[in-house]
Amino acid sequence: MPVSSCLARWATIALLFSWPGHAGQQEYWSLQDYLTRFPEQQARMAPFAQRISNPAIRWQGANDRPVQIAMISPGGQVSDYWRRNKRSISARLDDIALPYRLDCYFDSPHRPLREQEQLLADILARDPDYLILTLDSRRHRVLIEKLLARGRPKLILQNITTPLKHWQQHQPLLYVGFDHAQGTQQLAARLSQLASPPIHYLMLYGTRGHVSMARGDEFIRQLSDDPRFHLRQRVYTDLDPQKTESAVLQALSDMPEINLIYASTTDIALATTQALKQADNTAGIMVNGWGGGQDELAALQQGELALTVMRMNDDSGVAIAEAIRLDWEGKTELIPGVYSGEFVIVTKDTPRAELERLKAHAFRYSR
Repeated sequence: MPVSSCLARWATIALLFSWPGHAGQQEYWSLQDYLTRFPEQQARMAPFAQRISNPAIRWQGANDRPVQIAMISPGGQVSDYWRRNKRSISARLDDIALPYRLDCYFDSPHRPLREQEQLLADILARDPDYLILTLDSRRHRVLIEKLLARGRPKLILQNITTPLKHWQQHQPLLYVGFDHAQGTQQLAARLSQLASPPIHYLMLYGTRGHVSMARGDEFIRQLSDDPRFHLRQRVYTDLDPQKTESAVLQALSDMPEINLIYASTTDIALATTQALKQADNTAGIMVNGWGGGQDELAALQQGELALTVMRMNDDSGVAIAEAIRLDWEGKTELIPGVYSGEFVIVTKDTPRAELERLKAHAFRYSR
């Protein structure tokens, strides 16, 4: 029987969440550049995407040993993306009927390095077959490089779809998630249609790292030549609700002309709406969401958010489960290097029936 245990340990791996200073997008291949450089990957992507859309095919293998899987996710975030991802991995593996054990560890971005390294040592002592984690930190990517050189466990990097150039032929088994730049481009295009010029906007980043570059800097780049949009200030919130609220209130005081607040994560979006309520200034200022989780969609229906880019959330967990299954079957050549799930833009005016249809698909395993 599958065993799934979430060990709520807030000591962890720094692999993940605090990039000290912008390293520059040149360290990564964009998803499109990656496919151009490695055209053979496109041939793998279509059938793999079809596998994710289709019902699970039950496991027929002779190996009854449970697959040992460890997963490290950021904890303490309002966004339900990470919790849903874990549930969708488990549910798809259950549908496949592949014997497995999934141990889940939650991380905090502010733990001392030695505690983070200790957790990694504890995980490796369990000798998992697969380790699922994310990468947003240049400072500690050497830890991932050591794991790649070691060859065990096999690595799946979630919430990143831009392969690191430096790793060349020693890449993880799979990069998986929803391409941050693509989602940002869709948001920028719709905001350019919805917002009334002139648009004076406040940019709210999360932590310094790859996600902030791909969601925040990409938005600025997309609209840099549009004379209607004027960037007034950039702030790193460190995903701290109090810091976010203070930044919003201060910006409104210093720059009352602000009429758009760009939130690069769910936590930032929801903290921003609270700050606007506190300031009694909920009219005339547009706020976006990023990801389209349950809390964002509720805020959208209440008119607190103008729009969000909604991930078809469970695609990511299903992709991880299917990659593990294929690799366990010895069919690693069928796994693409990168899988990026689909986005849909939804607004506060999206009909309720349409929103419910999208939710039924996005959360099909993680309800």
